[in-house]
Amino acid sequence: MSDITRRGALGLAGAGAVTLMTASGAQAQPGDGAVIGRAAGDTLHVTTFNIRLDTKAAPGTPDSWTDRRPVLARFLEIEQPTVLGIQEGLYHQVKEIAADLPKHYEWIGLGREGGGRGEFMAIYYDTRRVEPLDFDHFWLSDRPYVIGSKSWGNNVVRMVTWVRFRDARTGKEFVHVNTHFDHQSENARQRSAALVRDRIAGFDPALPVVLTGDFNTPADSVSYRTLIEGGLSDTWRTAAKQLTPEWGTFPNYRDPVLGANRIDWVLANPRVSVLAAAINTFRVDGRYPSDHVPVQALVRLV
Repeated sequence: MSDITRRGALGLAGAGAVTLMTASGAQAQPGDGAVIGRAAGDTLHVTTFNIRLDTKAAPGTPDSWTDRRPVLARFLEIEQPTVLGIQEGLYHQVKEIAADLPKHYEWIGLGREGGGRGEFMAIYYDTRRVEPLDFDHFWLSDRPYVIGSKSWGNNVVRMVTWVRFRDARTGKEFVHVNTHFDHQSENARQRSAALVRDRIAGFDPALPVVLTGDFNTPADSVSYRTLIEGGLSDTWRTAAKQLTPEWGTFPNYRDPVLGANRIDWVLANPRVSVLAAAINTFRVDGRYPSDHVPVQALVRLV
């Protein structure tokens, strides 16, 4: 995308009214104000966002990527996450998000069917702040290092991307793990949770770890408990401050529902201190960037 087109996309999104919802259901109009925004000092801003794959829905419909893309660009321009884990992005979407982000962002990812094929669990990062030291991918199956493998009853290939980063400000290192659990098979979700738990346990225990993803299961499920009992915590519940109501994270282009299922999480191990968390109902002129809403956490490595 040319710089002119990129600025045009951002300008289109910025022209409308930015809307959040209050707990009472009323609309709040914070203008360009970020819920968390660019991380200051030694903090890091971690975001997970299922961006919804491009279904080629017609322009003007809620699912249209053509219409959603500039809203997502505007969200990222305002919030400026240090690291961002997305789910469902097809290769052209992953590249378009990279084009819409400022030039100091880069990304790491792989299509779940290999190469550019299938959905990505891409991780974007602010190069002014963090440097990747290592990365890898594995598949949620009995053969985790076989590209495109699947097991456990899921009809869709599922995978994990992880990156080990060094924070340029503090010199501390951490691992960001990003995934998307199956939407149909409960057995696959439970087995996936156990595999992710075990793989995280295999990292250097001195390293802080953040796990982002769409887990397709509520925050009281077996999969959730497997991860929590495996040494992770739910940043929404451990945050010193919750900056938004506890919305369900899959409004499906409708008004957010207070207390509905949180199926998108930012989890962390004990070497991560959580200062704030948010479930962001960002939209422009009533249009959501996705059928999910992003979940954000402001953290400090300890």
